[in-house]
Amino acid sequence: MSNGKKQFSGPGKNKSRAPLPNYKRGYFNIIIIAIVIITMMMMLQQWQNIEELRFDQFQSYVENGYIDTVTVKDTEIIGTFNEKGIEQLPDEVKPSFVVYYKPGVYGEWVAVLLKENNVKNEAEQTRTWLINLIGMLLPIALLIGFFYFMFARNMKGGGGMLMSFGRSKHRLHGKDKVQVTFNDVAGVEEAKDEVSEIIEFLKNPKKFQRLGGRIPRGVLLVGPPGCGKTLLAKAIAGEADVPFFSISGSDFVEMFVGVGASRVRDLFKQAKDNSPCIIFLDEIDAIGRKRGAGFAGGGHDEREQTLNAILVEMDGFDTDDQVIVIAATNRGDILDNALIRPGRFDRQIFVPFPDLKGRLDILKVHAKKVKMDSDADIERLARGTPMFSGADLAAIINEAALAATMANKDSVETSDLEEARDKVRWGRARRSRVIDKKEREITAYHEAGHTLVQSMLDESDPLHKVSIIPRGPMGGATFALPEKDRTIFTKRYCMALMQVCFGGRIAEELFCDDISSGAQSDIQQATKIAKQMVKVWGMSDSLGLIGYVPDSEQENMMYAMTGSNTYSEKTSESIDNEIKKITDLAYDQAKQLIEANKDKLENVAQALLKYETLDAKDVEQILKGQVLDKPTVTELLKAEQKKDDEEPVESEEKDEEQPVNED
Repeated sequence: MSNGKKQFSGPGKNKSRAPLPNYKRGYFNIIIIAIVIITMMMMLQQWQNIEELRFDQFQSYVENGYIDTVTVKDTEIIGTFNEKGIEQLPDEVKPSFVVYYKPGVYGEWVAVLLKENNVKNEAEQTRTWLINLIGMLLPIALLIGFFYFMFARNMKGGGGMLMSFGRSKHRLHGKDKVQVTFNDVAGVEEAKDEVSEIIEFLKNPKKFQRLGGRIPRGVLLVGPPGCGKTLLAKAIAGEADVPFFSISGSDFVEMFVGVGASRVRDLFKQAKDNSPCIIFLDEIDAIGRKRGAGFAGGGHDEREQTLNAILVEMDGFDTDDQVIVIAATNRGDILDNALIRPGRFDRQIFVPFPDLKGRLDILKVHAKKVKMDSDADIERLARGTPMFSGADLAAIINEAALAATMANKDSVETSDLEEARDKVRWGRARRSRVIDKKEREITAYHEAGHTLVQSMLDESDPLHKVSIIPRGPMGGATFALPEKDRTIFTKRYCMALMQVCFGGRIAEELFCDDISSGAQSDIQQATKIAKQMVKVWGMSDSLGLIGYVPDSEQENMMYAMTGSNTYSEKTSESIDNEIKKITDLAYDQAKQLIEANKDKLENVAQALLKYETLDAKDVEQILKGQVLDKPTVTELLKAEQKKDDEEPVESEEKDEEQPVNED
């Protein structure tokens, strides 16, 4: 059970370009490797199939007619057994044989033995010393060649590393592959305006050089996950019509020291050879963290070497290089100061969560890809999705399309969009879950408490709907529909939020004679708001306008390791007392409101038990004392089932009547 209110639960200069090196292994290399493997297998097989004989055995086999042909060499006789020999000899004897002998003792006698028994001697001509040397060195040369093509050649581009460790793992998107433009990016109009001059520079660099201006060498995109940083970088490349080098910060880091720096040098070298172009470094915080003890290790840390290489390469840019480096991160506060100084990443562009107009534009972009119903209210969906990222909004449209398809609808309706929104943020509705009657009643009164307080407080956001259908980890939820995006939080608004949080627990106390664990997330949310009011926003009269949070990540890390605050124990006790004072005040105010409207809360709870889900109009009607008259979920299911059962009967009657009309 949770209160579902928002978060309660080609252009450029004309010059010859060096082609990109082809790192794929060619057909010639594959053929060489195959020849080496086949040769080694043949030599091994031949060695395994040769039988070494004594001279007396060889003499016996020749006299018995087991051998037809042999090759007599300087110190050995090589041959194979004929069919008669294979039949007569034991199975363990191999088909080929070799006999080692001394030519001075047996030389003439061997020739006589072979002639008397009609054994043909295919004596090889005596090879010269050069041929013998080649025969000895050929296998060694093949082996050396194999290792050269497999390992040694790759050491040239890897900074001394085996294989291709030192080569950049970037993905190159050519002009014809980068098809994303600013028409595909919505909700970040200010960011698009800031990067427009970068596009103009890539298209017409001489325009900026005329007055001596220098375009920013690097642009850092900072913002929460899913807000379109990568998409914006692709759109810049698409609008400028230039190649796009994309690589993640983690791709630079390997287990071997020096690989990251080598990959950085390789990436920037290829970028300069293909300028004008854009280098996009995604998640740069993986290698760009602040240097020093407690952050990235010692002076020989691999990440520090990679970062140093990036710093040096960005300093090495000339004004006419036409290479723009764009980096993205959601942790801009932990980046090294040398990385974000002017001359490297000159410009930082914040890509925030989209506002109401931005969310509407993003939804329209994604809605073009699906078949929407003419009555689908996208603007209402945009209002009900505060703090949703562009990725969340894209997921909502996709989930709505899938739900409409599963329901055999012709188009996506408003109900599909709202269900998809709730599913993306809070999880899938668990309608099949069997709930105990007592637990269901507690959930109904709990959500009715949230609903009553939220409906009767002017400072809170308007109610959207309330449901006791389990969704994700929650037994029920109360949803708000903000009229506008809030950039600041007033004290009255914060107090109203906490009162709504405590409405569920108070309703349990007054109507169920007990309390439950369902208020867990409500208590956590209220505590978080109170802490922000006291420690961050200076909304405490007794503590004054003083911030009690760590000023930097280093102070935050020291607090996490030592557990010691930057303020005294007496101040810490005062902070705890003030937080409790604020939460107690919000609790008392909410309790007074509910006690004065117990009958209205009772009516809302009973309606929830009957209908399971109520929208804002239903709640307003109940609070006015009017009787809510609409079909329940059970009645709707029965009507749908009855309709499905009657459809085959109607079709059969039509089939029977059709011949009569024809006659």
